[in-house]
Amino acid sequence: MNQEIPSDALARLEATEHPAILIGSDYRIRAANRAYQSLYGLAGRLESQQRCHQASHNSPVPCDEIGESCPLRETRESGAPHRVLHIHHTPRGDEYVDVETRPIADAEGEVRWFLEILRPASGASPRPDAEGLVGRSPAFGRMLELMQRVAPSNAAVLLLGESGTGKELVARAIHQHSTRANGMFVPVECSGLTEGLFESELFGHEKGAFTGAHLSKTGLVEAARGGTLFLDEVGDIPLQLQVKLLRLLETGSYRRVGSIDPQQADFRLICATHRDLRAMVASGTFRQDLFYRIASFPIRLPPLRERQGDIPLLAQALLARIAPERQLRLAPEALQCLERYGFPGNVRELRNVLERGSLMCDGAVIRADHIAEVCAAGPESVGAEQGLPGAGEILSLEELERRYLRQVLIGFPGDRKSLAAKLGVSERTLFRKLRGLSADPNGEGG
Repeated sequence: MNQEIPSDALARLEATEHPAILIGSDYRIRAANRAYQSLYGLAGRLESQQRCHQASHNSPVPCDEIGESCPLRETRESGAPHRVLHIHHTPRGDEYVDVETRPIADAEGEVRWFLEILRPASGASPRPDAEGLVGRSPAFGRMLELMQRVAPSNAAVLLLGESGTGKELVARAIHQHSTRANGMFVPVECSGLTEGLFESELFGHEKGAFTGAHLSKTGLVEAARGGTLFLDEVGDIPLQLQVKLLRLLETGSYRRVGSIDPQQADFRLICATHRDLRAMVASGTFRQDLFYRIASFPIRLPPLRERQGDIPLLAQALLARIAPERQLRLAPEALQCLERYGFPGNVRELRNVLERGSLMCDGAVIRADHIAEVCAAGPESVGAEQGLPGAGEILSLEELERRYLRQVLIGFPGDRKSLAAKLGVSERTLFRKLRGLSADPNGEGG
């Protein structure tokens, strides 16, 4: 059968450094390069003319018939290359694979062959025994696909998501799979930075630059040279400081506090926020020019309530990390409690719940009474605590605000002053809103 394949197609197959196969329009695998045979062990099965969906998914039908995008069909219909992220069955277990399909035409210009290149996706896994990010829900897969697209580039990334969704973990994964992976990953917590502290932390200072500057200090921008600078909660940077960050990004240079000598910056920028920056731009609390600088490639991190199917997988992975020597597991009723709960604190809250459960549990099985605070919340917590209306539900802005405040009150660990600062309102305004929440007959008290 290989004699029918044009020699130039076989040459392209062998010249591909990543695992790759040649597929016919009927989905049958006609040839595989050495990298593919070594990684997936397909050499002995080529004679049977196995189809690609059988090799990758153990499925008797193509990917698009089981709810996934089929790259071969997309390429066949468009005549252009196509990339998707799939979970493939491999000798090592299920893995995320970035699949790219390219058309190959015959001498008459008719597309008869397809080169399928498979790049194992690093940084995340659909298996609970893996390190780093874990998940296999569609929402998680969409986020991971964007991460795989942007990681090899030098584009600025903006991570958008609620508190506890793992924004720093995602930022680290992007860094580790970028061309700057050998450089430093330098996180900067932007909340609470004053003007003097902002400049000193980011740009460093010279000895004697100000009272208490007994030694010279290297700034975080300098520490990130050749690596990645991660600005966490960038939406909390005061307006008067945003211009200093903008100047750094536009000029690529900075000066240490107390110095007149310019320094060249060399870092990849990743920012994260739980705030709605577009709304802040509209209200004048975030600079529009800075927003466009940092938002080249936005990635939304889904809250845990959009990843309900990942909860058993995440729970298994987190328990293995919390107490690896104990081999903990959840009783069925305990797992049902977790699956019904809304998790306003997202994955961070799930980890905290499991850690408390592990401390309450004397054996290897965490029961429902070990996580009583979650089970007591009841199934209505999934919808009631989201702060957003369900499908087809339209709420007044007043009711939407009340729901959101109830959610925030449950998950926020700080005091009312800190909460007011996070919400961007005065303490007096927050107190008035909470008093109204207490008076609401459907509310939970302020």
